[in-house]
Amino acid sequence: MGIRLTRPPVTIGTVAVLLAATAAFVVTGATSASAATLTFTPTADTYVQSDTASTNYGTSTQIVVDDSPVRRLFLRFSVSGVSGTVTSAKLRLRAISGNSGSATGGTVRAMSNTTWSETGTTWNNQPSIDGATLGSIGAISANGWYEVDVTSQVTGNGTFGFGATSSDSDGAYYDSRESGADAPQLVVTTGTTTPPPSGDPVLVGVGDIANSGSGDTATAALLDGIAGTVFTTGDNVYDNGTAAEFANYYEPTWGRHKARTRPSPGNHDYNTSGAAPYYSYFGSQAGPSGRGYYSYDLGNWHIVSLNSNISMSAGSAQEQWLRSDLAASTKPCTLAYWHHPLFTSSSNHAPSTSTRPLYQALYDYNADVVVWGHNHVYERFAPMNPNGGADSSRGLRSFVAGMGGASHYSFGTIQPNSEARNSSAYGVLKFTLHSGSYDWQFVPVAGQTYTDSGTGSCH
Repeated sequence: MGIRLTRPPVTIGTVAVLLAATAAFVVTGATSASAATLTFTPTADTYVQSDTASTNYGTSTQIVVDDSPVRRLFLRFSVSGVSGTVTSAKLRLRAISGNSGSATGGTVRAMSNTTWSETGTTWNNQPSIDGATLGSIGAISANGWYEVDVTSQVTGNGTFGFGATSSDSDGAYYDSRESGADAPQLVVTTGTTTPPPSGDPVLVGVGDIANSGSGDTATAALLDGIAGTVFTTGDNVYDNGTAAEFANYYEPTWGRHKARTRPSPGNHDYNTSGAAPYYSYFGSQAGPSGRGYYSYDLGNWHIVSLNSNISMSAGSAQEQWLRSDLAASTKPCTLAYWHHPLFTSSSNHAPSTSTRPLYQALYDYNADVVVWGHNHVYERFAPMNPNGGADSSRGLRSFVAGMGGASHYSFGTIQPNSEARNSSAYGVLKFTLHSGSYDWQFVPVAGQTYTDSGTGSCH
């Protein structure tokens, strides 16, 4: 069964583990790691209703919990192909589009009965919801995905049943397996991530990430298997950087990596005044609140996150700070990232020449790499000077990394020194930071094959 995910809003217990899938389950192998994630759709689901006690709803496209009339839902999953220790199991439900939502999404419990009939179960013969309480869903809204952590119940291969009830007379309606693309899911993760063999720091990320589609689900799953520091190149959520969008879209996917994320803001983050929800959501991870630029060190590298949504002109507060920051750095290698690209071949957004003073400062201080987002493509340029001329001795190698989940753009006129491009694959850009060099790798999501990799030396 094909699965296309939207996004759960507020989650239960822990943040969501989401995974784009193209079959009943899909295994995502870890990159430089031993973690794997499998996604299963139900083998059976239905609900029962107190005032239609002899009616079976096993072929309905929705499953429901309610207290007036009383409705209870049932799910059964067959888990197979799991090897290793289960480190996470999440039950995920999508609220239907044709309902206004509910203040209470229901309480989920385990069930000992796993042989009930999807097409035969009614209120009169319903199985008992008799197992441990696994979690409760809070307020829900239409088109949102919600999840419960069921790791305590799903410990390996087998058949697992779940039942849900509600104490609220405003029912919660979810898509059933008969709905097709939005069927319930059981997402099982095994294993742990490991650092690269070299032991050198890893910096991995992308921009243009979370919306109501499934791309960021798949890129977040990649991060599950890549250890290291996560960066973002802006437009973390769509369309307007609201607190609800951060809760509903970003938090259930990339949010589970927030503790190791060092973001930068994009123009969509700033569609809400001052990007206030962005700064509130990431807190100190985003540097001084409201400023949007900061730096940190990883091994032999100095890393700078900048803000292309405020003044970047020569002499501006940000540009002066950048020059002082670079002058004070004792690291031999430097990488910077922000949202708007100075160089790009995409047909959607032209090069942002207002960013040139930042690039100039980096060039003046012999920085090595710069990464952008904004255009929803992947593109790699040869080392260049601030005017776009090839410069193998002092130029910065630049990347447009906007393939985090938002719908792809296309390419227009290919700009000079563009060396690699892709406009169809979602993925993340991974840097392994050695003492005097770096490796880069475009890591595609499951089911896609585009790759790009190479090595560069620090100046």
